[in-house]
Formats: sequence, structure tokens, C-alpha cells
Amino acid sequence: MDTTTEKLINQELIADSFTYRQYRQLIDKRLERGRTTSDKDSEEILEYTRMNVRRMNRLDDQVTLNTSLQEKLENLDDSWIWLVITEGWCGDAAQNIPAINKMAEVASNIELRFILRDENPEIMDQYLTNGSRSIPKLICLDAESLEQIGTWGPRPSSIQEKAMEWKDDPEISMEEWAEKLHKYYADDKTEELQQEFEELIEEWS
Repeated sequence: MDTTTEKLINQELIADSFTYRQYRQLIDKRLERGRTTSDKDSEEILEYTRMNVRRMNRLDDQVTLNTSLQEKLENLDDSWIWLVITEGWCGDAAQNIPAINKMAEVASNIELRFILRDENPEIMDQYLTNGSRSIPKLICLDAESLEQIGTWGPRPSSIQEKAMEWKDDPEISMEEWAEKLHKYYADDKTEELQQEFEELIEEWS
């Protein structure tokens, strides 16, 4: 982590960040007022957010962690903070965050926290993907020093490759792109995400 990022990601930021429950409640409360988690309050973005709430509700109920991943999480010796940059309107966040939350619930020494992308542009700009403010972005931090250990995001690698491939295809509209992306997620059932985190836990430990 460079000096700039160290100053931005500090104990005050962590204290002001959201738990998963608080993040979900924030989305719900803002939707009740016809708002999203940022200033993007068009009807299209609001509908994306409503759809994401349904996705997260479903995944909260359906995701089961692989036995090998669960064992790695339960036996983790290090204490980490997983800080996730996200927004309620982001479809990729909705597809990945519930499983990440399940992982943090299993690991007693992983604290999962959330900050909003559009409220933290200086932090987001330290974690661009191909020059883009792509989310979700997870930053693994040492719980005591807040030293950066590693990052993940915005998607599992093969899904990211497919997403970029489809995006570069002029014959695929944005609507078709979104449909193909979310079908890929549905078929995958968080398997690749879990495999990646199993590898990352070994790498970060």
C-alpha cells in the first residue's frame, strides 16, 4: 500500500464503514425514499438496485461454502479486515458480496466492512481495473496495522474475461451483455468465486 492509500485507509475510515447488515439496511432505506446508495437516482438505476436486493436475498439463502474453503477459513490464524468498495446499484456486487459475507461469517478473525465507491473516489482511484472504477473491489488488510495484504475484484477471473470479451463484441448490445453476464453468474453458483478465495487465502496467509 502506498503512502497515499495508507493515509486514506485508516482506523477512522474503518470505524465509519458499514457491516454487511448495515450495508443491506442502507440500500433498503434509500430505496424506500426513491434513492440509491449514490446520486445515480434514475428509474433505470433504481430498478437495478431493486433487482440486486432480490439477488442478494436469494444468494443469502442459497450460498453454501465448499468444505475445503470453509476449513481454510475456520483454521485461519491471521486477523484481517476485508474492506469492500461497492454500491447498491452494482450487479457484480450483488452477485459476489453475499458469498463473501458467508466466508467472513465462518472466519472468526475476518472483519468484513463496506464503503461506497462514489463517496470515496480517492480510495477508489487507487484500485482501478484497466483504468475503470470497477466494483466490487475487496482490499484485504492486516487488522492491526491496516497494511494491505492483497486485493480481489471486481469479478472472478473467468467471468471477468468473458465480460470483457462480450463488451468488445460490437454485435452484443449492453442489454444482451448484462443478460449474458448474469446468466454466467447464475450457472456458476459462486463456485469460481469460492475457488479463487481458497487460493487467495493461501496466498495472503
